[in-house]
Amino acid sequence: MKSDYLKYWRVVRFFIMRKYKLNQADLDMLLFLYSESYFSRDRFDEYTKMMSWDHARFNRLLREGWIVMFRENKGKRKALYELSYKCKRMINSIYKKLDGEEIPETTGGSNLFYKKLSYSDKRYRDMIIAMNQEVKQKNKGFIEQQQHPSP
Repeated sequence: MKSDYLKYWRVVRFFIMRKYKLNQADLDMLLFLYSESYFSRDRFDEYTKMMSWDHARFNRLLREGWIVMFRENKGKRKALYELSYKCKRMINSIYKKLDGEEIPETTGGSNLFYKKLSYSDKRYRDMIIAMNQEVKQKNKGFIEQQQHPSP
C-alpha cells in the first residue's frame, strides 16, 4: 500500500494549531519532544536552536500545561520534564488524522465552521470538508472490501 500520510499534513497542522492556539515552532517542538519521554531543559534548548528565537517558549509551554515537571532539580540531579497528558492526546490526535480519521466539522474548539472567517480560514475549512469526503470514500471502500473479499 502506498504511504501518503503527509498528503493532508498542512490541513491537519492548520486545524491543530488553530484549535489549540499553538504556533508552528511550538508544535514542531512538541512533536520533537513526543518521542523523548523525559527531557532536561538542556535538551529542550538544544532543539530550540533550530527554530525561531523565542526565549519564553519553555516557560510558556510549561505554564500552558503542554510540558510538566517530572523530577525537581535536587543536588547534582537536573530537573526532568515530560509532555503532559493534554499534549500527548493532542499529538495522538494528529497521528490519527494523518492516518485517516476525519477532522470534526463541528466547532470542536476551532470555530472554523461557526463564526466569521478570514479568507484563509474559509479555504482551510473547505479543504477539511474535501479531506473528510475523501476519507469517508476510502473507509467505505475498505469496509466493502472486507465484507466482500475478492476470490
